[in-house]
Amino acid sequence: MIFRSATKEYLPITGMAEFNKLSAQLVFGADSPAIKENRVTTVQCLAGCGSLRTGADFLAKHYHQHTVYLSQPTYGNHPNFFLAAGLTLKTYRYYDPITRGLDFQGMLDDLGSAPSGAIVLFQVCSHNPTGVDPTLHQWEQISQLVRSKGLLPFFDNAYQGIVSGSLDMDAQSVRMFVTDGGECLVAHSYSKIMGLYGERVGALSIVCKTADVASRVESQLKLVIRPMYSNPPIHGAAIVTAILKDREMFDEWTVELKAMINRIIHLRQQLLDALRDRGTPGDWSHITKQVGMYTFSGLNAEQVAFMAEEYHIYMSSDGRINMAGLSAKTVPYLADAIHSAVTRSV
Repeated sequence: MIFRSATKEYLPITGMAEFNKLSAQLVFGADSPAIKENRVTTVQCLAGCGSLRTGADFLAKHYHQHTVYLSQPTYGNHPNFFLAAGLTLKTYRYYDPITRGLDFQGMLDDLGSAPSGAIVLFQVCSHNPTGVDPTLHQWEQISQLVRSKGLLPFFDNAYQGIVSGSLDMDAQSVRMFVTDGGECLVAHSYSKIMGLYGERVGALSIVCKTADVASRVESQLKLVIRPMYSNPPIHGAAIVTAILKDREMFDEWTVELKAMINRIIHLRQQLLDALRDRGTPGDWSHITKQVGMYTFSGLNAEQVAFMAEEYHIYMSSDGRINMAGLSAKTVPYLADAIHSAVTRSV
């Protein structure tokens, strides 16, 4: 059904029109005033990374402020997209290593001292690498600060649906910013939420103040994309479009998405229980308080190296664990390794 009607002809520079329309509706909501007022322009890009880089290049060419604020820490590739576009990087406080939660006041203080018009990169949900997200009330405060300071939000939307299992609930943060009528950018990715990693399927949406501005923005995005990769691939976008526009397939996908996140939530509880059963020193409650695919374990680089050497368990040196890579069978072995690493250094 998906492929019989698909061709191998070039797509337009902006990609598959139906894919772009459905992608915007997925993140902003089908009833979004911004969509109804034609204030959103969306272009198909090469997954989340390509969407971020396209947005960065667009801002470097057409936006008056060239300073981008990134959370500390952030996804390791985030700085590269903006540095390659010639933008200047600064950071805002985000993760508190003592509480292993959000340094909310530090975040507000740093954004409050940012210059007017500065670009701020946010992650819509399932923050990578920490697994720590603001609450909805905290997002409201962040939104008020961003608008009062005249900052430009740029959202990385790689994990919509992977926190709560609800596509709408996980998009509440970005929809809050759009509802107030302000401008923002959103980089979408279907790699994690549909498992289409190798298809490189994503989109960049820019919400503008007027329909006329949105039209002008689209024309300039074409000039950014044309010398970069000319036009996006068709295969992955055709898969996404077929699923999003067919109610039966869409419902099947959302059920599977919910099952996936329920499994991750269960694994978090299993790992916490296993560490408590072993009497592992420290408070490990952050494992279930953090959300999405990742857990910022609190393990240091020495402990991570020990686990790799002695248990052949591998993770980034900052202690980030991809919870999706675990299973009920491997949780006890991981708990043994963590216990050994922690008690060895106590």
